[in-house]
Amino acid sequence: CETLFFNGWVSVENGQLSDPAHWAVADVVNYFKATGFEEQANAFQDQEIDGKSLLLMTRNDVLTGLSIKLGPALKIYEYHVKPLQTQHLKGNVS
Repeated sequence: CETLFFNGWVSVENGQLSDPAHWAVADVVNYFKATGFEEQANAFQDQEIDGKSLLLMTRNDVLTGLSIKLGPALKIYEYHVKPLQTQHLKGNVS
């Protein structure tokens, strides 16, 4: 039962991330650095993307709004942004 804290709100407990809606910009950046997107993480910093903004991002936002290469942008959206949005929605369903 390991708990990892990236920076403040971002934590992993029992394989579940903390709610991205609470993440600061630094938390979003650290999340993407920790998941292998060190170079691309700075784009989230430059655009001031916090957790709430991350949860609102569309595929087009990630592919064109962050000025990152298409390959990494597709992976970031499909394997990270979409699942985080889904996890957040499931967590908020009563």
